[in-house]
Amino acid sequence: MGNLQIVIAALFVSAAGLNALANWLNVPYPIPLVLGGLLLGLVPGIPDVQLDPDLVLLVFLPPLLYSSAFFADLRALRADARVISLQAVGLVLVTIGSVAVIGHELMDLPWAMAFALGAIVSPTDPAAATAIMRRVGAPRRLVNILEGESLFNDATALVAYKVAVAAAVGATVSAAATVGDFFLEAGGGIAIGFAIGWVIAQVRRRTTDVNTELTISLFSAYGAFVPASELGVSGVLAVVTCGVYIGFRAPEIATPESRMQAEALWQLIAFLLNATLFILIGLQLPSIVDGLHGIPAAEVLRDAAAVCAAVIATRFAYNFFVTAVIRTLDRRDSQRARRASWQTRIVGGWSGMRGAVSLAAALALPLTTHDGDPLPGRALILFTTFALILVTVVGEGLTLPWLIRKLGVVEDPAEEEAEELHARLAIASAALERIDDLADEDWTREETVNRVRQLYEFRRRRFKIRAGKLEDPEQDLDGGTEERSRRYQRLLHEIYAAQRDALVRLRDERAISSEVLRRIEREIDLEESRLEV
Repeated sequence: MGNLQIVIAALFVSAAGLNALANWLNVPYPIPLVLGGLLLGLVPGIPDVQLDPDLVLLVFLPPLLYSSAFFADLRALRADARVISLQAVGLVLVTIGSVAVIGHELMDLPWAMAFALGAIVSPTDPAAATAIMRRVGAPRRLVNILEGESLFNDATALVAYKVAVAAAVGATVSAAATVGDFFLEAGGGIAIGFAIGWVIAQVRRRTTDVNTELTISLFSAYGAFVPASELGVSGVLAVVTCGVYIGFRAPEIATPESRMQAEALWQLIAFLLNATLFILIGLQLPSIVDGLHGIPAAEVLRDAAAVCAAVIATRFAYNFFVTAVIRTLDRRDSQRARRASWQTRIVGGWSGMRGAVSLAAALALPLTTHDGDPLPGRALILFTTFALILVTVVGEGLTLPWLIRKLGVVEDPAEEEAEELHARLAIASAALERIDDLADEDWTREETVNRVRQLYEFRRRRFKIRAGKLEDPEQDLDGGTEERSRRYQRLLHEIYAAQRDALVRLRDERAISSEVLRRIEREIDLEESRLEV
């Protein structure tokens, strides 16, 4: 019990501290988490942590997959389905094969464990890469492809992982059955994920209580994963399908308050789960190193370096080879227009970082075979997996911004700004049309309608000026419409700050309770969040 308390305290304190360090260093949080987990495992007196392998994938994998799928761009996934499929299936299988050869020939692992190692290290985790790309301004298409690849390559890797582990512990496996099982598991997982997503969407459509909506949101990941796993199909694809479907339907099935809270909730959950995995693997490093007793340190480092080099080199070779093949076979004008430059392919190749899924799969390796013997090579696979994550997340993560800038793989922000401006113009026009429709209703008052109409007319005029569709009639007066808008927003920010100060003063004077303060403060926060920048 005492050790459990120490571990829990270490997890939360370390996660918060390492995240603060990431913000201070202005780097994505996975980088300090990997290094922090490593250092934490070396601290004398830290208790040995043993995880139940059967629980690792069940606890960590569904929510991590669901949160990524929920916020995925379905339109982008469909537009680049071919590229994502080739990466998520072809690249994973090639990586598994190349790593398996090294695992068997160089590391002396049995073939089954060598393929298990390949399956563990083949799926990517875009958390660090996409955070860096968004910060530097890399093309949105590249970010979307990396996220889509990560969503679906987990399914390919985990099916291969399941087969390899089954063979390693003594089960009978055939190649023909494996291929058939793959398509059966994939199709079944997608079907179950869609069915569960449809049911959840119907329930949420009829729910208005925020706590209930958030609880259903949390349940959704496991609600898709568990039935699929029990039926013997892909729980990964079930979760991804369910998450993409519900994320696409979210604007129509969720209340505004639940959407705001759900985004913050899932960001926190994803962070805590990633942090927990990285720190737990660090806490297990001493026992992992003890399991390597008898193997020379130089040999262990050589094996880990060989796997890291194989994973990175395979990604580059595959990307350039497949691109050459596609460009030879498909010369349609529509595809020629979408071709990526060699600079973009280099950045994409250097962005294949590994993370939580690889960690979870490695930790989920059984401890023994069916005969009760220790699983051969388990400690070596765990060490190699952590080494690969260290090299890719820290090494590639710290050099990726420099590479993006050096190769000039950046996107002009004008395109996204134009999309946002177009959307703001459309919703302002829709609001004015609805105001006109409601002006003659019995329950509306003329002065209220006029006041609201003036607000939205000002917004529409401002957006038209920004879009270049209208001349600013007040350009020579105090800087024009934009300057007036900025001053107006500044005025309101000052007013909101004064209101918060008054609330705190009332609470400190015990004139109101903390509950009343939080309720009114949230209303002020929502009003302030509506101010356009």
